[in-house]
Amino acid sequence: MVSTLVMIVLSVTVGAPADDWSVLPGHSQLKDPQSMMTNYLLGQIAEAQKRWREAYEKRTTVEEIRQHQEFLKREFLRRIGGLPERTPLNPQVVGRLQRKGYLVEKIIFESQPRHFVTAVLFLPDPAKYQPPYAAVLVPCGHSNESKGYKEYAAFAALCASNGLAALVFDPIDQGERHQWRNPDGKFTLWGTAGHNMIGVGSILLGRNTARFEIWDGIRAIDYLQSRPDIDPQKIGCSGISGGGTQTSYLMALDPRIKAAAPGCYICSLYGRLIRENGPQDAEQNIYGQLALGMDHADYCIMRAPAPTLLLAATRDFFNIEDTWMSFRLAKRVYGRLGYPERMDLAETDTEHGFTVQLREASVRFMLRWLLGRDEPVFEPADLDVPTAAELQCTPQGEVMLLDGARSVYDLNRDYAQELKIRRENLWKTTPLEKLLERVAEIAGVRPLEDLPRPDVTVCQTVNGETATLEKLIFRPEPGIELPALIFTPKDRQPKSGVIYIHEDGKATDAGKGGPIDELVQQRKLVLAVDLRGLGETQRTGQTYFRPEYHGPDGQDFYLAYHLGKSYVGMRAEDILVVARWLKEERLPAGVPLELVSVGYLNSSALHAAVRERDLFQHIHLVRPLISWDNVVQLGFSKNRLVNTVHGALEVYDLPDLVRVLGERVTIQDPRDAMGQEWSGHL
Repeated sequence: MVSTLVMIVLSVTVGAPADDWSVLPGHSQLKDPQSMMTNYLLGQIAEAQKRWREAYEKRTTVEEIRQHQEFLKREFLRRIGGLPERTPLNPQVVGRLQRKGYLVEKIIFESQPRHFVTAVLFLPDPAKYQPPYAAVLVPCGHSNESKGYKEYAAFAALCASNGLAALVFDPIDQGERHQWRNPDGKFTLWGTAGHNMIGVGSILLGRNTARFEIWDGIRAIDYLQSRPDIDPQKIGCSGISGGGTQTSYLMALDPRIKAAAPGCYICSLYGRLIRENGPQDAEQNIYGQLALGMDHADYCIMRAPAPTLLLAATRDFFNIEDTWMSFRLAKRVYGRLGYPERMDLAETDTEHGFTVQLREASVRFMLRWLLGRDEPVFEPADLDVPTAAELQCTPQGEVMLLDGARSVYDLNRDYAQELKIRRENLWKTTPLEKLLERVAEIAGVRPLEDLPRPDVTVCQTVNGETATLEKLIFRPEPGIELPALIFTPKDRQPKSGVIYIHEDGKATDAGKGGPIDELVQQRKLVLAVDLRGLGETQRTGQTYFRPEYHGPDGQDFYLAYHLGKSYVGMRAEDILVVARWLKEERLPAGVPLELVSVGYLNSSALHAAVRERDLFQHIHLVRPLISWDNVVQLGFSKNRLVNTVHGALEVYDLPDLVRVLGERVTIQDPRDAMGQEWSGHL
């Protein structure tokens, strides 16, 4: 048995099955190692929920509620990166349709300079309803047809047929507003895939995809209020799914929305949604919101006591029980403010979507609270609903084909250039130690003295001819296991110790003749470790966030993001914990320590090395990302989501950390954000 293990350990070739090097089977305390990070993060979210609920129960006075509303609004805006300055809308009415019982105007406006928004305004028949009209803003859900999708257009037509104007606009990456264009000219990203790709670069800038959607909605209200045929004091907002998300955000932040009806979205981030479905796409995850205490109910609470109706479907994947829970929590706050009747809920026994019953409920609600008309509304079977083709606003069906059009990627590039200039000045004028403390704070890397000493289990020891292999498990905190391999040269004091981390796990370079074997032959003691969520604890089967674009960690990444944590920072702390253990427990006094990192883990390696600058004598980075700025500049990236740190580019970029370490760093085969070889200057 031992001889077989020796053969496996010392003679295995590169590419051998990973289970030849496995540590956890038979030794792990985890029920499912591949779900380790999911369970760990959900446990922390459960603790955050307890704190949120305790604070909620204590806020009972009007003054306390008002203070909390303002606090949440400030934090909400800060965490999405604030909002742009208002610039001229330059609206154009590019077409008109005469329909049965109402009119349609096709509109293009600029929410930011040359950043075009396509919209259609459904107007009541002036022979039946006299202007100025109350108006309902209709953000669209994740249909690629967007404003032309039959359910959304039908809602607008129902509004107009009953005396309400309705402005339906295309969100980014939907309808006529696809933002990413391939070199071959094709628009290949839409909906959630497009929003998630925008999210990667936005995170690094301290922004969120939601920022752009929110601003488009705010500017759409500006447009409505600019029209003489619209009553600027009577604005409502209602949308479903992704449109329910936008409605929730807009109603929380823009007090001009007098009546709001978000649909098929409001449930609970503390509840079943992220436990059963996982976090949704980029704009539905606000940085640190669950650690802060900002759940779905809080979008209603932030606007209390303004009239709000939750539109819900019994068989929605946005769980109906959690919808009712959030409704009750919000309604209690409305009651504390003296207006319990202004918080309401309409449920229909259907699946996800803007079904006819929810369309009718929303129109009734808007008539009641915007016009004082409390009357039944039913959608006629012969409602005249335009097609998507009839509602097209641009000549070629894409805003990015208009002259001078600027995408969200362009807007992010502009901001990235501003931040680059600011960073250069910051690093020239700020003491280094102060800068590095800020770096550690942003990434979430504590000093080594504050990190716990891990429990360490030696699972197996195998003696070979030239080296000894040990299989270990590090447990730096409850719920986290880091399986590791230690290769110790026999009969010779090691010249140095090496922490070896690889994006594909500890076994990747462990075969005979491979990089780890070469280091051992140089009389170096090597500890190869699976940092959290890698190797044996890598989650599998996660598909929502398009693994081919964002890697296998998208939903776990966003669980951490909700808690204000970065994978870069958590893994940097793992490096520090195991490095200290190796230095204190296995290396003779005076023997130096090195760090070798392969792939996207180089960001964690750099953060660990600059956090404890005396710990590693040398840091060798293989295939490092050239910079976070490159992620923003390219726009399209591959497997960089887990490598992001929220707002990092406001203070530093990866080359700044390399410069801090100076000659102790060697770089091999640098890569751009697409994983392509880079031959330029770092």
